[in-house]
Amino acid sequence: MPSFYEFFAGGGMARAGLGAGWTCLFANDFDHKKSLSYQANWGTGGELRVGDVNDVRVEDLPGVADLVWGSFPCQDLSLAGGGAGLKGERSGTFYPFWNVVRELVSEGRSPKIIALENVIGTLTSHGGQDFDAICRALVETGYRYGALVINASLFVPQSRPRLFMIGVHKDVEIHPSLLSPEPLDPFHTNGLKRAVQGISKKAQTQFLWWNIPTPSHRHTTFADLIEEAPTGVLWHTASETERLISMMSATNLAKVNAAKRAGRRMVGAIYRRTRLDENGAKVQRAEVRFDDIAGCLRTPAGGSSRQTIIVVDGQKVRSRLISTRETARLMGLEDHYKLPKNYNEAYHLTGDGVAVPVVRHLAQHILEPLLGMVSEGKQEAA
Repeated sequence: MPSFYEFFAGGGMARAGLGAGWTCLFANDFDHKKSLSYQANWGTGGELRVGDVNDVRVEDLPGVADLVWGSFPCQDLSLAGGGAGLKGERSGTFYPFWNVVRELVSEGRSPKIIALENVIGTLTSHGGQDFDAICRALVETGYRYGALVINASLFVPQSRPRLFMIGVHKDVEIHPSLLSPEPLDPFHTNGLKRAVQGISKKAQTQFLWWNIPTPSHRHTTFADLIEEAPTGVLWHTASETERLISMMSATNLAKVNAAKRAGRRMVGAIYRRTRLDENGAKVQRAEVRFDDIAGCLRTPAGGSSRQTIIVVDGQKVRSRLISTRETARLMGLEDHYKLPKNYNEAYHLTGDGVAVPVVRHLAQHILEPLLGMVSEGKQEAA
């Protein structure tokens, strides 16, 4: 069985995506509450170390892992995160994490593969300098690498585009079927191509265009995941729903009116946003989407990032907060996954994670073939 270290592990969603065919040798997260969920779902075998990544030492990591997975904090790289970038307090944890990787390499314990996950704002943060810094870090440590932008909406009914960078140690053979001579849709977006053009020449020489298949058509819609009698949240009163609708602009109100005429039950997702009105004053707006997918789950800071569900069935309109089990489903977690009982803690856990089926797709079509877990014939067929 291949082995891995999981950094910034959260509730272990990367571990869930890798699956039972992988062995976790070490996991780390600084959040004690998330770590309780990690242990509740993956046991207390001793592989989880709770604490700041700055305090992790290479001697803490047992054995030689085939894979290092790092979903380092995204806040400073997000378009809404203030622009601090890799030098920010939160996303700056990339550098102490990378120091551990460098020490592993210097000790002759180089992982065959390094997988990094973050928001797509990484591509443009500081004019592309942060993306270039990550690329150079991979190259200077002896890795060829490629990047993909994958939206979780291909797998689950949630809009969640994320950047995945996969580095392969120079001693690992890469089967030609895993590569493309040029970028391919849908995983090599125009934004990614522009970012690659802006990195250093040395970093460009080691860049790879990963070639993976698109998944089969998703048959699940947002409405399929919604419960009539959810645990932990209540349906709004009629007056609460009416107040929510009153916060909509004319355009968003038109979406609700169209849903009433649809002739079928329509389930939408609402976010509250601060917008400028016609007089230039800041007002809070309720913005709705009825495209069968939820908006991107985020951490519930301040409450405004928590999604509200709106269900329209003819002239009957109901609303409520999304339940934590529904957020877990939007991340591809099975219903047996144990969530925290506290609403905000559970929402934070899911909204801060990586979509499980995306990890599984990458494992099946890149990580496992690189480790020789499928035959060349199967690679060529893929």
